[in-house]
Amino acid sequence: MKSLKYLWLIASALSIISCRQTTENKDSQLLVDNFGGEMEGKEVQLFTIKNDHGLTAMITNYGGRVVGLWVPDKDGKQTDVVLGFNRAEDYKKSTEPYYGATIGRVGNRIAKGAFTLDGEDYHIFTNNGQNALHGGKKGFQDVIWEADQTSDSSLVLTYRSPDGEENFPGNLDVKVVFTVTKQNGLRFDYEATTDKRTPVNLTNHAFFNLNGEGSGTINNHLLQINAGAFTPVDSTLIPLGQEQPVKNTPFDFTTATTIGSRVNTEDDEQLRHGDGYDHNFVLTKGNDYGRAARVVGDKSGIIMTIYTDQPGLQFYGGNFMQGDNTLKNGVPDDYRTAIALETQHFPDAVNQPSFPSIILEPGEVYKTASEYIFSVQK
Repeated sequence: MKSLKYLWLIASALSIISCRQTTENKDSQLLVDNFGGEMEGKEVQLFTIKNDHGLTAMITNYGGRVVGLWVPDKDGKQTDVVLGFNRAEDYKKSTEPYYGATIGRVGNRIAKGAFTLDGEDYHIFTNNGQNALHGGKKGFQDVIWEADQTSDSSLVLTYRSPDGEENFPGNLDVKVVFTVTKQNGLRFDYEATTDKRTPVNLTNHAFFNLNGEGSGTINNHLLQINAGAFTPVDSTLIPLGQEQPVKNTPFDFTTATTIGSRVNTEDDEQLRHGDGYDHNFVLTKGNDYGRAARVVGDKSGIIMTIYTDQPGLQFYGGNFMQGDNTLKNGVPDDYRTAIALETQHFPDAVNQPSFPSIILEPGEVYKTASEYIFSVQK
């Protein structure tokens, strides 16, 4: 009996260790059993999906968030490249509400939180100065999704956004499939249907540092974006309605360039508006599925290549991070220590007829896909 007891203790210890993920810097306190709890009468859960090539993602049904993403670096060391928190309640109280989250109904900004559709005026909560951002006061990042882990490598989350939620029209049924692929990528497949015409623009808001969570500045990462133009914005970060060529501007990432090499250009009005990069890039691949961007971690050698069928990519350089939140590995989320690269339709598209439409019709299926593929530079 004693030997059985010892075996049980050893097995329990190994089980706990297997749930603990480590980052490049300090031990994470991310324990599966301690992560969740109950919110709004529903269970918050944490799921692990992985492949056989060393890529592991942990995703929670609270906000459809990527909590961590572990990939091997140039030396084969597992590195967590997505910023996140140890407990669901830490996301709830964070000063940055979008860490790793699924964003909707409408990602990015709506000017003054207002739009007109079929002759009716709609007003969305203005949570970003005078504008609505990422779905309003309670976007998809703040709801509990239904979850179904269909395999070791795939997780399906579903949510019904009722008619009138955040003042958007129509019942919207949303499905997001997270898959860790054989190509060593994390793929997002989005689907949605509605019973009334409604705007939809879904994306994921993972914050990346390819040197590892909490490893310092991302300004030395190399970034290449397949975009010959971007959409310039006003002082509130609402697009002016036209495209501007990136050539001879700090927004030219058509060849690989370090993120920080031109970010502090004092005489560039667009950089002043965003306190750095917080702009939508017009992808040159058109609406077909293709390569949107490539990022290289300067210390880790980790390469992230983004593929999407979306027309735009929002590049946010961590300009508003202030070290107010403590990450999984105990390090604060300091200024410009992560980037977001959100595949999307253009900001404020619901008010800008020259932009690709984001209106979903009843009987149609909103369907998009994006994949973040990882490799290493030796």
